[in-house]
Amino acid sequence: MKNKTKKAEQERVNHVIQRIDSRLDDIVTQIESAHQETSRIEQDYGDNTKVNVFEVDDRMETNAAVQQQKQMVARAVENETILKNEQQQLTRLQTSPYFGRIDVAEDGDTDTLYIGTATFMDQNDFLVYDWRAPVASIYYNGTLGPVNYDTPTGQISAELLNKRQFTIQDGKITAMFDTNETVGDEMLQAVLGEQSDTAMQNIVATIQKEQNDIIRDTTSDLLVVQGVAGSGKTSAVLQRVAYLLYHSRSQLDADQMVLFSPNQLFANYISAVLPSLGEKNMRQATLAEFFAKRFSGLHVQTMFERFERDQISLPETTKTIRRFKESHEFLTAIDGYLKANRDTPFFVDIELNGEVFFSANTITRIYQQQPKNALAADKFLATKNALIKRLNQRIGIEIHQDWVQEAVTLLSDSELRDLLNGHHFESGDDEARFISRQVVADAFAPVYDAIYNDYFFDSYQEYGRFLTTIETPVDASIWQTMVESVMAGLEQHQLNLDDAAPILYLRDQLTGSGINRGIQYVFVDEMQDYSMAQLFYLHHAFPRAKLTFLGDAKQDVFTSHYQPSDFIHEIGDVFKGMHVRLIELNRSYRSTAPITNFGKALLDKSDHIQAFNRDGDKPQVITTNRDQAISTLAHLVDDLLTTQSTVAILTKDQAAANQLYATLHVDQPVTLLNLNDHQLKTGCLILPVYLAKGLEFDAVIGYDISADTYQSDADRDILYTLSSRALHSLSLVCIDQPSPLLVDLPSDLYTEIKSVTSPVQ
Repeated sequence: MKNKTKKAEQERVNHVIQRIDSRLDDIVTQIESAHQETSRIEQDYGDNTKVNVFEVDDRMETNAAVQQQKQMVARAVENETILKNEQQQLTRLQTSPYFGRIDVAEDGDTDTLYIGTATFMDQNDFLVYDWRAPVASIYYNGTLGPVNYDTPTGQISAELLNKRQFTIQDGKITAMFDTNETVGDEMLQAVLGEQSDTAMQNIVATIQKEQNDIIRDTTSDLLVVQGVAGSGKTSAVLQRVAYLLYHSRSQLDADQMVLFSPNQLFANYISAVLPSLGEKNMRQATLAEFFAKRFSGLHVQTMFERFERDQISLPETTKTIRRFKESHEFLTAIDGYLKANRDTPFFVDIELNGEVFFSANTITRIYQQQPKNALAADKFLATKNALIKRLNQRIGIEIHQDWVQEAVTLLSDSELRDLLNGHHFESGDDEARFISRQVVADAFAPVYDAIYNDYFFDSYQEYGRFLTTIETPVDASIWQTMVESVMAGLEQHQLNLDDAAPILYLRDQLTGSGINRGIQYVFVDEMQDYSMAQLFYLHHAFPRAKLTFLGDAKQDVFTSHYQPSDFIHEIGDVFKGMHVRLIELNRSYRSTAPITNFGKALLDKSDHIQAFNRDGDKPQVITTNRDQAISTLAHLVDDLLTTQSTVAILTKDQAAANQLYATLHVDQPVTLLNLNDHQLKTGCLILPVYLAKGLEFDAVIGYDISADTYQSDADRDILYTLSSRALHSLSLVCIDQPSPLLVDLPSDLYTEIKSVTSPVQ
């Protein structure tokens, strides 16, 4: 591009940064002033609350003053917070204020807009437009010529005259070019060729058209993103969160969104994306954490623990039973059971201080007094209300007991203030009764908790009874053995993963609890690792939430050995009544073309996978004997670390990773990662392949890709997942005999190296 044009653009960058610097100086002064005002109000608040709280009139006057001071403090803190947020936003723009420019003609007028990660206005002049603004969609979706974009008032037609892309570092334009594409390959080549980082970066400068469709979808009840490895599906969904928060700022908060991540390592890896865009991180949880909070006192088997156990033994009957339990039909069988079953639920005694307060027989009688044709949840709620009513009656009787009066006399002044908690009374007798009732209520609090939290209902025994009533997919004796195993596990506070969602669903449907109506959006990453029963349960648990499921059926590490992973066709049947949209991302950007094409060849069906045109070396398939395996690996690691920041050695399971860590010695430190680790590091890493899901590394070494380790078709997905973690370099070390999955590949897809101590040529 002509030097004159670049000079003019650099002058504009300089001007924008100058205005940002000026605004930042103003903000520093305003923050200092706001902080002083906040401190002054807080001091006044403290002084105004230092009054006598025992006289009725003084308490009323103090309460009014306190409420007024609270409001003043809140306004002062809010003002200071707004200024600090603006400061953080402008600091991010300070070195790279924008990345794109569009020239748009609309209604006879031509306008030039610059697109960045946040809006910046100077004296009512938009110097930078937020990438999420309606008009910015032209940058991502439009090619030169007529374009349309949506606004809150309707669709607008315009003409895109020019699209220009920038790379700006430390205030200097390092690359600039005009393009007719969404984001030109030149920019993508530059970004994708960089070294990996320990945290995922935002992709707003390189969003592709199909990713933009994901980001700006606000109408779908269930958005399903089926994306190949390295297609940017997770990145796009994180930008989607940022867009939704921007689009619905007044109705939506980050705390009303939850993302289910594959593990804590990945959750930490993506945690910097939203803050880099000026947004607060949404709630994050793994499926294991979600279940752990709902099964107090039980250890629920994780996907990782089950995978490790399955590597040792997984009989066909176990596969059949697991497929049945993880189906949506299994949950609908629970609905049928509750509708048809007129038996009383399994109730247990409510105890207080080792004595029975409400017996199971009493609770049963209350339940049986409810209308027979009422729903189980309605009868359960009526039972709870009856128990609470009886509890209140017991409290009213108990306040006259001697122990209560004795307890009242022993209360300190601060304890009395806490009990009164701002309440006002017309007489001393009323106040005394109130205090006595509070003392009894505190003593009986464990009973209330037991009623409120449904501790008087044994959902595990109820589940065991349900299992004995349904038509089984295996022989009755085998099924009975399974039921006995489930109940024995529960006695030992252990629960298999495939029983978790059904038990919760049964408990929720019978008790009417377990529902969170405050969450507006639920995102599930790596959806292929979830059963349909688990996905449906998440919808049940968050009934008002719009759902986004994303994954890749070809990266099914956990379930490919016992069920088909591509259940997209089931989505419409299971989530009936919802507006479902499927978006496919078939272009892989993460790896070089040789690595992508190699991984693609590992799969039975892979015609849909498109490699991005980024050149690199072919993967290496290195065959060595067992005696030389560790030394061969050590030489390979040392060589790769001279050019790559991160070299990940991926094993099939954690046991292999542990053993390798104990025996491998290289020139630089080696880090072993397991399920409890939260932080990625650079250098040499050793971890099982299932912990690497969603992550990427400069160089990947697959260790022990041998005939004994990767031998079945079910291992294709695991090996494909392993290969697709590599950005620039992929090596597979085979011991004695390579996996038949490698032997079957076309030889021109990789470089073969045999029986050498040092594989570097």
